[in-house]
Amino acid sequence: MKSDIHWLPARVSALRDVSATVREFEITPESGGATGHEAGAHLQVQVLVGAPGAGRMQNRSYSLVGSPDGRAWRIAVKRLDEGRGGSLAMWRLAVGDRLLVSEPQSHFGLDLTAPGYLLVAGGIGITPLVYMAQRLAALAGRSGVPVRMLYGARSESELAYLPDLRQALEPHASASLQAYAGSAAIDFAAEIAALPAGGQLYTCGPVPMLEAVKRAWAAAGRPQADLRFETFGSSGRLPTQAFEVRIPRHDLAITVAAGSTLLEALEGAGIQTLWDCRRGECGLCAMDVLALDGEIDHRDVFLSEHEKQEGRRICACVSRAVGSITLDSAWRPDNP
Repeated sequence: MKSDIHWLPARVSALRDVSATVREFEITPESGGATGHEAGAHLQVQVLVGAPGAGRMQNRSYSLVGSPDGRAWRIAVKRLDEGRGGSLAMWRLAVGDRLLVSEPQSHFGLDLTAPGYLLVAGGIGITPLVYMAQRLAALAGRSGVPVRMLYGARSESELAYLPDLRQALEPHASASLQAYAGSAAIDFAAEIAALPAGGQLYTCGPVPMLEAVKRAWAAAGRPQADLRFETFGSSGRLPTQAFEVRIPRHDLAITVAAGSTLLEALEGAGIQTLWDCRRGECGLCAMDVLALDGEIDHRDVFLSEHEKQEGRRICACVSRAVGSITLDSAWRPDNP
């Protein structure tokens, strides 16, 4: 569990498609101007997921894009037709629609004291890095600190915010931007080797990309604290489908629907579960696996590859199973 979020009434004040599959939403609080936010911050949004008239309200987290203007917040949502429904629900919104949002929250902060920076974005993972690039470009212009950004997407048409990034970075001699499209591979080892000692790497993107960055960072012997990352989740190795969960400590068996996370299903069944990020990063929601009839589809970036292969723990906020799984919960009966 986590402390309650303070929800604010807001409305969609503008929409803009920044690529064929990415839509930007301008959200204005009804109380007035939007509060400022740090680079890497995100916004929680309550959205009606499911068929109109038969859906249910769910929380979704979206990175704030670009520098704050004191008037509205901007987020961008990639349409995923095979996802859990949140992106489709967001894409159904029109200008003028009302919704509830949180104040900006920051778990992916930017340190402005490093001797150099490498930013790595994959696909929609560009969203938290846009403002970071803008802040660091200004720093490069003032002090000459080297800043390099690597941005990859499936096609050139999917490189959202590329004009904004070029405008921010290219005027400065110590800043550079390299875009990759399609199957072009990024040489993470070479890019990390070019980063000054004590430099920091900030990355956001799909799990396979993050894992490749983490391996290259570790192989280079760089301090773990200088690698900062955020994930927007993974679609997983296996098809998303319903699966069964047994909780012996509660004498309970539940079905996790294809459109629900394990954590949401547990909460719906009244099982209190620890959580924080809901993105598979912090590990607070990790549960012990007692038995498995099928396969775990690990979609987190918290557990190590060894732990994932062992199959003894699962991050309930993003990971799933195919078949059935038996879990232990943190609940213990009160002592008499």
